[in-house]
Amino acid sequence: MTTPRSRNPLDLLFIGGSGIISAASVTRAVALGHRVTVLNRGRSATRPLPDEVETLVADVADDAAVDAALAGRDFDVVAQFRAFSPDHVARDVERFTGRTGQYVFISSASAYQTPPSRLPVTESTPLRNPYWQYSRDKITGEDLLVRAHREDAFPATIVRPSHTYDRTLIPTTGQWTDVARMRAGRPVVVHGDGTSLWTLTHTEDFAVGFVGLLGHPLAVGDTFQIMGTHAPTWDQVYTWLGAAAGVPDPEIVHVASETIARVLPDDGDGLLGDKAHSMLFDCAKLQALVPEFRTTITYDQGAHEQIAWYDAHPEAQAVDETRDRAFDRLVEHARSV
Repeated sequence: MTTPRSRNPLDLLFIGGSGIISAASVTRAVALGHRVTVLNRGRSATRPLPDEVETLVADVADDAAVDAALAGRDFDVVAQFRAFSPDHVARDVERFTGRTGQYVFISSASAYQTPPSRLPVTESTPLRNPYWQYSRDKITGEDLLVRAHREDAFPATIVRPSHTYDRTLIPTTGQWTDVARMRAGRPVVVHGDGTSLWTLTHTEDFAVGFVGLLGHPLAVGDTFQIMGTHAPTWDQVYTWLGAAAGVPDPEIVHVASETIARVLPDDGDGLLGDKAHSMLFDCAKLQALVPEFRTTITYDQGAHEQIAWYDAHPEAQAVDETRDRAFDRLVEHARSV
Protein backbone atom coordinates (compact mmCIF):
# COMPACT_ATOMS: atom_id res chain seq x y z
CA MET A 1 0.00 0.00 0.00
CA THR A 2 1.44 3.35 -1.03
CA THR A 3 2.19 6.11 1.44
CA PRO A 4 0.65 9.55 0.84
CA ARG A 5 2.52 12.83 0.95
CA SER A 6 3.91 13.83 4.35
CA ARG A 7 1.39 15.60 6.58
CA ASN A 8 1.49 16.74 10.17
CA PRO A 9 -0.21 14.35 12.61
CA LEU A 10 -3.87 15.15 13.15
CA ASP A 11 -6.15 14.73 16.14
CA LEU A 12 -8.94 12.59 14.70
CA LEU A 13 -12.26 11.58 16.24
CA PHE A 14 -14.02 8.61 14.67
CA ILE A 15 -17.64 8.24 15.76
CA GLY A 16 -18.16 4.52 15.20
CA GLY A 17 -14.71 3.32 14.27
CA SER A 18 -15.09 -0.45 14.64
CA GLY A 19 -17.48 -1.13 11.77
CA ILE A 20 -16.96 -2.68 8.36
CA ILE A 21 -16.13 0.63 6.69
CA SER A 22 -14.52 2.49 9.54
CA ALA A 23 -12.19 -0.02 11.24
CA ALA A 24 -9.72 -0.19 8.37
CA SER A 25 -9.67 3.61 8.19
CA VAL A 26 -8.83 3.81 11.89
CA THR A 27 -6.00 1.34 11.36
CA ARG A 28 -4.62 3.28 8.40
CA ALA A 29 -4.85 6.60 10.23
CA VAL A 30 -2.85 5.17 13.14
CA ALA A 31 -0.28 3.68 10.75
CA LEU A 32 0.20 7.13 9.20
CA GLY A 33 0.95 8.66 12.59
CA HIS A 34 -2.33 10.41 13.37
CA ARG A 35 -3.70 10.55 16.92
CA VAL A 36 -7.00 8.66 16.82
CA THR A 37 -9.86 8.72 19.29
CA VAL A 38 -12.84 6.42 18.74
CA LEU A 39 -16.24 7.01 20.31
CA ASN A 40 -18.62 4.04 20.35
CA ARG A 41 -20.25 1.57 22.72
CA GLY A 42 -17.03 -0.41 23.30
CA ARG A 43 -14.31 -2.33 21.54
CA SER A 44 -15.39 -4.79 18.87
CA ALA A 45 -14.21 -8.36 19.28
CA THR A 46 -14.64 -8.87 15.55
CA ARG A 47 -12.56 -5.85 14.54
CA PRO A 48 -10.19 -4.99 17.41
CA LEU A 49 -8.67 -1.54 17.16
CA PRO A 50 -4.95 -0.76 17.34
CA ASP A 51 -3.55 -0.33 20.84
CA GLU A 52 -2.68 3.29 20.07
CA VAL A 53 -6.36 4.24 19.74
CA GLU A 54 -8.02 6.12 22.59
CA THR A 55 -11.55 4.79 23.17
CA LEU A 56 -14.40 6.85 24.56
CA VAL A 57 -17.44 4.75 25.49
CA ALA A 58 -20.89 6.21 24.81
CA ASP A 59 -23.99 5.29 22.85
CA VAL A 60 -24.02 7.71 19.91
CA ALA A 61 -27.82 7.92 20.22
CA ASP A 62 -27.49 9.27 23.79
CA ASP A 63 -26.74 12.97 23.42
CA ALA A 64 -25.96 13.51 27.09
CA ALA A 65 -23.51 10.61 27.13
CA VAL A 66 -21.79 11.84 23.97
CA ASP A 67 -21.50 15.39 25.31
CA ALA A 68 -20.07 14.11 28.58
CA ALA A 69 -17.52 11.92 26.79
CA LEU A 70 -16.40 14.81 24.57
CA ALA A 71 -16.49 17.57 27.20
CA GLY A 72 -13.66 20.03 26.68
CA ARG A 73 -12.32 18.20 23.61
CA ASP A 74 -11.62 19.69 20.18
CA PHE A 75 -10.42 17.74 17.14
CA ASP A 76 -8.80 18.55 13.82
CA VAL A 77 -11.25 16.15 12.15
CA VAL A 78 -14.50 14.52 13.24
CA ALA A 79 -15.49 11.50 11.09
CA GLN A 80 -19.14 10.59 11.63
CA PHE A 81 -19.95 7.01 10.61
CA ARG A 82 -23.08 6.60 12.75
CA ALA A 83 -25.46 9.38 11.71
CA PHE A 84 -28.48 7.97 9.89
CA SER A 85 -31.08 10.69 10.43
CA PRO A 86 -31.12 14.41 9.62
CA ASP A 87 -31.87 15.15 13.28
CA HIS A 88 -28.61 13.45 14.26
CA VAL A 89 -26.71 15.50 11.67
CA ALA A 90 -28.31 18.70 12.95
CA ARG A 91 -27.22 17.89 16.50
CA ASP A 92 -23.69 17.26 15.26
CA VAL A 93 -23.58 20.65 13.55
CA GLU A 94 -24.51 22.27 16.83
CA ARG A 95 -22.13 20.08 18.86
CA PHE A 96 -19.03 20.49 16.68
CA THR A 97 -19.33 24.08 15.44
CA GLY A 98 -16.11 25.79 16.51
CA ARG A 99 -14.63 22.50 17.76
CA THR A 100 -13.27 20.92 14.57
CA GLY A 101 -11.57 21.95 11.37
CA GLN A 102 -13.41 19.32 9.34
CA TYR A 103 -16.58 17.30 9.88
CA VAL A 104 -16.81 14.26 7.59
CA PHE A 105 -20.28 12.80 7.06
CA ILE A 106 -20.57 9.25 5.73
CA SER A 107 -23.45 9.32 3.30
CA SER A 108 -24.15 6.59 0.73
CA ALA A 109 -23.93 6.01 -3.01
CA SER A 110 -27.48 4.67 -2.71
CA ALA A 111 -28.52 8.32 -2.42
CA TYR A 112 -27.91 8.76 -6.14
CA GLN A 113 -30.69 8.72 -8.71
CA THR A 114 -32.01 5.16 -8.81
CA PRO A 115 -31.82 3.79 -11.41
CA PRO A 116 -29.16 6.17 -12.75
CA SER A 117 -29.97 7.84 -16.06
CA ARG A 118 -26.38 7.41 -17.21
CA LEU A 119 -23.14 5.76 -16.19
CA PRO A 120 -20.61 6.22 -14.76
CA VAL A 121 -22.02 7.95 -11.71
CA THR A 122 -20.16 11.06 -10.56
CA GLU A 123 -20.59 13.38 -7.60
CA SER A 124 -22.84 15.57 -9.77
CA THR A 125 -25.32 12.77 -10.47
CA PRO A 126 -28.70 13.84 -9.02
CA LEU A 127 -29.66 12.55 -5.59
CA ARG A 128 -33.02 10.77 -5.68
CA ASN A 129 -33.95 7.34 -4.39
CA PRO A 130 -37.72 6.73 -4.28
CA TYR A 131 -37.30 3.16 -3.01
CA TRP A 132 -35.27 3.37 0.19
CA GLN A 133 -35.90 5.56 3.24
CA TYR A 134 -32.32 5.01 4.43
CA SER A 135 -31.08 6.75 1.28
CA ARG A 136 -33.56 9.60 1.55
CA ASP A 137 -32.46 10.25 5.12
CA LYS A 138 -28.85 10.42 3.94
CA ILE A 139 -29.88 12.93 1.24
CA THR A 140 -31.62 15.11 3.82
CA GLY A 141 -28.53 14.96 6.04
CA GLU A 142 -26.39 16.06 3.11
CA ASP A 143 -28.75 18.94 2.34
CA LEU A 144 -28.48 20.12 5.94
CA LEU A 145 -24.67 20.09 5.82
CA VAL A 146 -24.53 21.89 2.48
CA ARG A 147 -26.75 24.61 3.94
CA ALA A 148 -24.65 24.82 7.13
CA HIS A 149 -21.48 25.20 5.07
CA ARG A 150 -22.99 27.77 2.74
CA GLU A 151 -24.61 29.90 5.43
CA ASP A 152 -22.26 29.46 8.40
CA ALA A 153 -19.02 28.03 6.92
CA PHE A 154 -19.46 24.78 8.86
CA PRO A 155 -16.44 22.73 7.66
CA ALA A 156 -18.32 19.76 6.20
CA THR A 157 -17.02 17.11 3.85
CA ILE A 158 -19.49 14.56 2.47
CA VAL A 159 -18.30 11.07 1.56
CA ARG A 160 -20.39 8.60 -0.43
CA PRO A 161 -19.18 5.00 -0.28
CA SER A 162 -20.76 2.24 -2.31
CA HIS A 163 -20.80 -1.45 -1.35
CA THR A 164 -17.78 -1.75 0.93
CA TYR A 165 -16.93 -5.12 2.46
CA ASP A 166 -14.43 -6.77 4.77
CA ARG A 167 -13.75 -10.39 5.66
CA THR A 168 -17.02 -10.60 7.63
CA LEU A 169 -19.53 -9.10 5.16
CA ILE A 170 -20.46 -11.49 2.37
CA PRO A 171 -22.11 -9.31 -0.30
CA THR A 172 -24.78 -11.76 -1.47
CA THR A 173 -28.43 -11.58 -0.45
CA GLY A 174 -28.19 -14.63 1.83
CA GLN A 175 -24.63 -14.04 3.07
CA TRP A 176 -23.53 -17.18 4.98
CA THR A 177 -26.85 -18.86 4.18
CA ASP A 178 -25.82 -18.78 0.51
CA VAL A 179 -22.49 -20.42 1.34
CA ALA A 180 -24.24 -23.16 3.33
CA ARG A 181 -26.60 -23.79 0.43
CA MET A 182 -23.72 -24.04 -2.03
CA ARG A 183 -21.80 -26.47 0.15
CA ALA A 184 -24.93 -28.58 0.55
CA GLY A 185 -25.35 -28.79 -3.23
CA ARG A 186 -28.47 -26.61 -3.18
CA PRO A 187 -29.19 -23.74 -5.60
CA VAL A 188 -28.70 -20.08 -4.71
CA VAL A 189 -30.98 -17.25 -5.80
CA VAL A 190 -29.52 -14.35 -7.80
CA HIS A 191 -31.65 -11.31 -8.56
CA GLY A 192 -32.45 -10.37 -12.13
CA ASP A 193 -30.54 -12.19 -14.84
CA GLY A 194 -27.24 -12.00 -12.96
CA THR A 195 -25.57 -9.76 -15.54
CA SER A 196 -25.93 -6.35 -13.89
CA LEU A 197 -22.62 -4.82 -12.83
CA TRP A 198 -22.00 -4.08 -9.17
CA THR A 199 -19.08 -2.14 -7.74
CA LEU A 200 -17.49 -3.84 -4.73
CA THR A 201 -14.79 -2.09 -2.71
CA HIS A 202 -12.61 -3.74 -0.09
CA THR A 203 -12.50 -1.75 3.13
CA GLU A 204 -8.69 -1.49 3.01
CA ASP A 205 -8.91 0.23 -0.38
CA PHE A 206 -11.67 2.53 0.89
CA ALA A 207 -9.44 3.47 3.83
CA VAL A 208 -6.74 4.83 1.51
CA GLY A 209 -9.17 7.26 -0.09
CA PHE A 210 -10.94 8.16 3.12
CA VAL A 211 -7.91 8.89 5.29
CA GLY A 212 -6.36 10.79 2.40
CA LEU A 213 -9.23 13.30 2.61
CA LEU A 214 -8.88 13.89 6.35
CA GLY A 215 -7.36 17.26 7.05
CA HIS A 216 -7.05 18.05 3.35
CA PRO A 217 -7.94 21.73 2.93
CA LEU A 218 -9.42 21.19 -0.54
CA ALA A 219 -11.82 18.56 0.78
CA VAL A 220 -13.70 20.94 3.09
CA GLY A 221 -17.00 22.09 1.66
CA ASP A 222 -17.05 19.40 -0.99
CA THR A 223 -18.39 15.90 -1.73
CA PHE A 224 -16.46 12.79 -2.75
CA GLN A 225 -17.48 9.28 -3.67
CA ILE A 226 -15.08 6.55 -2.57
CA MET A 227 -15.26 3.20 -4.31
CA GLY A 228 -13.03 1.18 -6.56
CA THR A 229 -13.17 0.31 -10.24
CA HIS A 230 -13.93 -3.37 -9.65
CA ALA A 231 -17.48 -4.09 -10.91
CA PRO A 232 -18.20 -7.80 -11.48
CA THR A 233 -21.58 -9.16 -12.49
CA TRP A 234 -23.70 -10.72 -9.74
CA ASP A 235 -23.23 -14.14 -11.35
CA GLN A 236 -19.46 -13.62 -11.02
CA VAL A 237 -19.84 -12.64 -7.36
CA TYR A 238 -21.75 -15.82 -6.52
CA THR A 239 -19.44 -17.98 -8.64
CA TRP A 240 -16.29 -16.58 -6.98
CA LEU A 241 -17.87 -17.06 -3.56
CA GLY A 242 -18.70 -20.66 -4.44
CA ALA A 243 -15.19 -21.32 -5.72
CA ALA A 244 -13.70 -19.97 -2.49
CA ALA A 245 -16.06 -22.24 -0.52
CA GLY A 246 -14.96 -25.30 -2.51
CA VAL A 247 -17.93 -25.28 -4.90
CA PRO A 248 -16.48 -24.20 -8.25
CA ASP A 249 -19.76 -24.39 -10.17
CA PRO A 250 -22.65 -23.46 -7.86
CA GLU A 251 -26.18 -23.81 -9.20
CA ILE A 252 -27.61 -20.35 -9.77
CA VAL A 253 -31.32 -19.66 -10.17
CA HIS A 254 -32.31 -16.22 -11.48
CA VAL A 255 -35.38 -14.55 -9.98
CA ALA A 256 -36.80 -11.10 -10.72
CA SER A 257 -35.83 -8.52 -8.11
CA GLU A 258 -39.47 -7.55 -7.62
CA THR A 259 -40.34 -11.18 -6.83
CA ILE A 260 -37.54 -11.47 -4.28
CA ALA A 261 -38.70 -8.20 -2.70
CA ARG A 262 -42.22 -9.59 -2.27
CA VAL A 263 -41.02 -12.82 -0.68
CA LEU A 264 -38.27 -11.14 1.40
CA PRO A 265 -39.73 -7.71 2.19
CA ASP A 266 -36.92 -6.83 4.61
CA ASP A 267 -34.55 -6.96 1.63
CA GLY A 268 -36.88 -5.21 -0.78
CA ASP A 269 -35.87 -1.59 -0.23
CA GLY A 270 -32.16 -2.29 -0.46
CA LEU A 271 -32.62 -4.54 -3.48
CA LEU A 272 -34.96 -2.35 -5.54
CA GLY A 273 -33.33 0.86 -4.31
CA ASP A 274 -29.73 -0.23 -4.83
CA LYS A 275 -28.50 -3.67 -5.86
CA ALA A 276 -30.91 -4.35 -8.72
CA HIS A 277 -29.24 -1.78 -10.97
CA SER A 278 -25.81 -1.65 -12.59
CA MET A 279 -23.65 0.87 -10.75
CA LEU A 280 -20.34 2.13 -12.09
CA PHE A 281 -18.52 5.16 -10.69
CA ASP A 282 -15.93 7.73 -11.72
CA CYS A 283 -13.61 8.63 -8.82
CA ALA A 284 -11.42 11.13 -10.69
CA LYS A 285 -12.40 13.87 -8.24
CA LEU A 286 -11.14 11.83 -5.28
CA GLN A 287 -7.97 10.76 -7.07
CA ALA A 288 -7.10 14.38 -7.83
CA LEU A 289 -6.67 14.89 -4.07
CA VAL A 290 -5.62 11.36 -3.11
CA PRO A 291 -3.62 10.03 -6.07
CA GLU A 292 -2.61 6.89 -4.18
CA PHE A 293 -6.21 5.66 -4.13
CA ARG A 294 -6.91 2.69 -6.42
CA THR A 295 -8.36 -0.81 -6.41
CA THR A 296 -5.88 -3.35 -5.07
CA ILE A 297 -8.21 -6.13 -3.83
CA THR A 298 -10.84 -7.62 -6.14
CA TYR A 299 -13.67 -9.85 -4.98
CA ASP A 300 -12.22 -13.05 -6.40
CA GLN A 301 -9.53 -12.44 -3.75
CA GLY A 302 -11.91 -11.05 -1.15
CA ALA A 303 -14.16 -14.12 -1.31
CA HIS A 304 -11.25 -16.36 -0.26
CA GLU A 305 -10.52 -14.00 2.65
CA GLN A 306 -14.15 -14.21 3.75
CA ILE A 307 -14.43 -17.99 3.56
CA ALA A 308 -11.16 -18.39 5.46
CA TRP A 309 -12.48 -16.12 8.22
CA TYR A 310 -15.82 -17.89 8.52
CA ASP A 311 -14.19 -21.33 8.48
CA ALA A 312 -11.99 -20.14 11.35
CA HIS A 313 -15.04 -18.77 13.21
CA PRO A 314 -17.77 -21.43 13.14
CA GLU A 315 -19.77 -19.41 15.66
CA ALA A 316 -20.34 -16.85 12.90
CA GLN A 317 -21.73 -19.42 10.45
CA ALA A 318 -25.36 -18.57 11.08
CA VAL A 319 -27.94 -19.91 8.65
CA ASP A 320 -31.06 -17.79 8.50
CA GLU A 321 -33.77 -20.44 8.45
CA THR A 322 -36.50 -18.00 7.39
CA ARG A 323 -34.39 -16.75 4.51
CA ASP A 324 -33.38 -20.31 3.62
CA ARG A 325 -37.02 -21.40 3.31
CA ALA A 326 -37.78 -18.30 1.26
CA PHE A 327 -34.99 -19.18 -1.16
CA ASP A 328 -36.52 -22.65 -1.57
CA ARG A 329 -39.89 -21.08 -2.44
CA LEU A 330 -38.23 -18.71 -4.91
CA VAL A 331 -36.37 -21.56 -6.59
CA GLU A 332 -39.57 -23.60 -6.83
CA HIS A 333 -41.42 -20.64 -8.30
CA ALA A 334 -38.67 -19.97 -10.88
CA ARG A 335 -38.66 -23.59 -11.98
CA SER A 336 -42.42 -23.69 -12.37
CA VAL A 337 -42.74 -20.78 -14.79
